[in-house]
Amino acid sequence: MNQYIAQLARMGAAQKRTIIGLMSGTSLDGLDIAVCEITGSGMETEVAVKHFTTIPFDETFKSAIREIFSKRTIDFELLCLLNPWVAEQHAAMILKALKGWGIKPSDIDLIASHGQTVYHAPKLLHGKPQYGNATLQIGDGDHIAVKTGIITMSDFRQKHIAAGGEGAPLAVYGDYFIFSKRGEDRIMLNIGGIANYTFLPGSLDATKIFSTDTGPGYTLMDQYVQQHFNCAYDKDAAIAKQGKVNDALLNVLLSDPFFTEPFPKTTGPELFNLTYLDQAIEASGQSGISQYDIMATLNRLTASTIVTAIERGQDMIGNKEITVYSSGGGMHNPMIMDFIKVSLPDARFFTTDALQINPDAKEAVLFAVLANENVAGGSVSIGGGNAGIPSVTMGKISFPK
Repeated sequence: MNQYIAQLARMGAAQKRTIIGLMSGTSLDGLDIAVCEITGSGMETEVAVKHFTTIPFDETFKSAIREIFSKRTIDFELLCLLNPWVAEQHAAMILKALKGWGIKPSDIDLIASHGQTVYHAPKLLHGKPQYGNATLQIGDGDHIAVKTGIITMSDFRQKHIAAGGEGAPLAVYGDYFIFSKRGEDRIMLNIGGIANYTFLPGSLDATKIFSTDTGPGYTLMDQYVQQHFNCAYDKDAAIAKQGKVNDALLNVLLSDPFFTEPFPKTTGPELFNLTYLDQAIEASGQSGISQYDIMATLNRLTASTIVTAIERGQDMIGNKEITVYSSGGGMHNPMIMDFIKVSLPDARFFTTDALQINPDAKEAVLFAVLANENVAGGSVSIGGGNAGIPSVTMGKISFPK
């Protein structure tokens, strides 16, 4: 028997596993690395985050990815070159983090790598009847496994699509396993480049779970400030606070058909980009709008579409007294969070810190949970056949040798 297959078998039968979860989002701010000690599987999953860091990407890395990111026409040679190169960069970051923590690679059972999304094309967006949903993440798992010497799971989203999903959101699986609580209807809100949430019923009835993207998180704001303010993001909404929401522009931005599509649905910067913004400015007749007012309006777009999506969810479940647990970079934006809280007066708000998971680490942790389920679980039905939540395990396995 192959030594690594035997190792996986022992790992799956063991009481606990040490798994590194990796996440690199569309913001390109850095690689999230979470060392997780995981016991059990399915609804018995318990996670302790032993170490977490985000290693920032340098400008060379960011510029290379932006050459192909969310573009229909690209240099295919560059795409080919970046697939292993991104993996090599991630592997070097992993080894650097482990060395800093005094951890040997041999102490790690698995790496769960999300990879770097370069294009997301659900059918809702591409509209081509002869094709289904599609997505592409680069940063090949074989290269990470060989460079680190650690068995690596990667390319999680393809299985989701193969089984009938859109490749996103994947948070629903980990959310259900580690955050569900009997007697409390919960919404796990993640505000990344794209915002999404998972509804977790207090009944623990898997058929009642749903998960959906709500629209832009901070992707539009980041794109705009990077072009016009020479900064990576609008820290503490300092720029947006200097402007006023332009209702005419906001109404046109909100008129995109995505916002009225039924749940579940996914999207990305392929739709919510500066071209979308420029077209809305022209259509609303606001060509003279100030840059600060644009930022205030984009901030409100994110917040209001999250509120609308949560209100739709409240109507679906017939309960407004939900508890919202937030995570992701957007939760640090006070203008977004203040608007959401004021708009949902019957809800209670916490971050996932209240559930013993660092909110900045949550997405990396969730991929560690997916890897754990792939090797040690797989017997729990998720979503009860709900559209967009196929009951599958995910992750392709790469051996170091």
